[in-house]
Amino acid sequence: MSLRARLVAGTSLVAFVALSTAGIATYTAYSRSQLTQIDDTLQRSHEPIEQVVTTGTSASEVDIERVAPGLYVALLDGNGTSQLQIPAREPGHEPLVADLDDLTLPPRITGQFVDRPYFSTLGSASGGGELRVRTSRLGNGNVLVVGLSLHAATRSQRSLVVIESFVAAAALLVAAAIGWVLVRVGLRPLLRVEQTALLIADGGDLDHDVPGSDRTTEIGRLARALNTMLERIRGAFAERDATERALRDSEERMRRFVADVSHELRTPLAAVSAYAELFERGARDHPADLERALRGIEIESARMRELVEELLLLAHLDEGRPLANARLDLNEITVDAISAARAVSPEWPIVLRAASLVIIDGDSSRIRQVIDNLLANVRTHTPAGTSTVVALDTRDGRGVITVSDNGPGMTADEAAHVFERFYRADPSRSRSSGGAGLGMAIVDALVRAHRGVIQLDTAPGRGVTVTISLPLSADNLQLADGDLDPPASRTRPQ
Repeated sequence: MSLRARLVAGTSLVAFVALSTAGIATYTAYSRSQLTQIDDTLQRSHEPIEQVVTTGTSASEVDIERVAPGLYVALLDGNGTSQLQIPAREPGHEPLVADLDDLTLPPRITGQFVDRPYFSTLGSASGGGELRVRTSRLGNGNVLVVGLSLHAATRSQRSLVVIESFVAAAALLVAAAIGWVLVRVGLRPLLRVEQTALLIADGGDLDHDVPGSDRTTEIGRLARALNTMLERIRGAFAERDATERALRDSEERMRRFVADVSHELRTPLAAVSAYAELFERGARDHPADLERALRGIEIESARMRELVEELLLLAHLDEGRPLANARLDLNEITVDAISAARAVSPEWPIVLRAASLVIIDGDSSRIRQVIDNLLANVRTHTPAGTSTVVALDTRDGRGVITVSDNGPGMTADEAAHVFERFYRADPSRSRSSGGAGLGMAIVDALVRAHRGVIQLDTAPGRGVTVTISLPLSADNLQLADGDLDPPASRTRPQ
């Protein structure tokens, strides 16, 4: 049975119980009222009948019927023997004679009847119905019984039952119809909840929300609970999708990594194989060819060794292996790195601007590698004559080093992949356009290993700015005015 049917059935049952209770109460009150009225009639009729039966002359039925027409009258002596009995008469019905054997007389007390009237209901000896009788003792010791037929009262009571039944049935039908309408209106929000749930189940679209959650009713609380469940389901699906995307991306990166490593190693391996073949073909007997072959093998071996070392470093960083942790002067490390870069490539001028003394905790060789890679990246991807500015400062409890160049810059797509391993903007992957594509990936991994943050700002024609923020050492010394040489002495390009 549906919820709507159960609610209507429950409402109808409550209405039936209420109507039944009201009908029973009405019938009981009406019956008692009728008996009270009959008893009052018998009480009023008793006195004139008593006057007739207590006169000196013998009372006749005519005399009694004259003062109490239609009533049942019986006169009993002290032994209960009937001296006079007049049947009750009702128009259109047979006379009713009481069954005096069923008459309940008042109890005897010391041989005398109690002197109070006694009312009871007797069956008719003729089988025509019931009588309501009043029993009392007269002054001469006789017992006077006065009765009135209950036929009219019974008929009115039956009519009342019929009327109440029809009224109750009609009221019950009206109550059921109204209950059906009210339940249908009340459950309309629940129907929308059902429709939304079916829409989600059929189409699998979890973007729908159950309506009515802003209400304070039970359906509103149900809608809020369902929306909360849907939100959690959406979150779970989103998390699953993100995990699947991450797995796909990881698998794609792994495939690309294997392909990149294979590509990077294939060239030096092929070169070594070629030089070895050249040696086998007779280069060992020609000093010039022998030297060229050995030199080539040495260069290609160095390239492979460098690639393997870079991959090993990235693997160690991925595993979270701890780095050396010592107090470092970032200014000194930066000056050394700039000096080396100027010596290697004087065609790319570098300017140092140190606004503060920056003391950090970390691995000296790895921090130096970060700066070397950034400067090497400028030399690799910008034309000769491109100037570079290296700035050192402290900001919000962190040391900040910024490396900026005025080269051609990068597009947004290139900038999005610049820290990926083996990424090179040149699709041909020519060695002349860069190394193995691990330099910036190593920079990013080393900065994160030192609890730092790296940011890239670039655009075509606007150069590249790399900003690295590292936590300062606990006892970092702030540079006071005059503590170091004036900035002009350290910003002169060479």
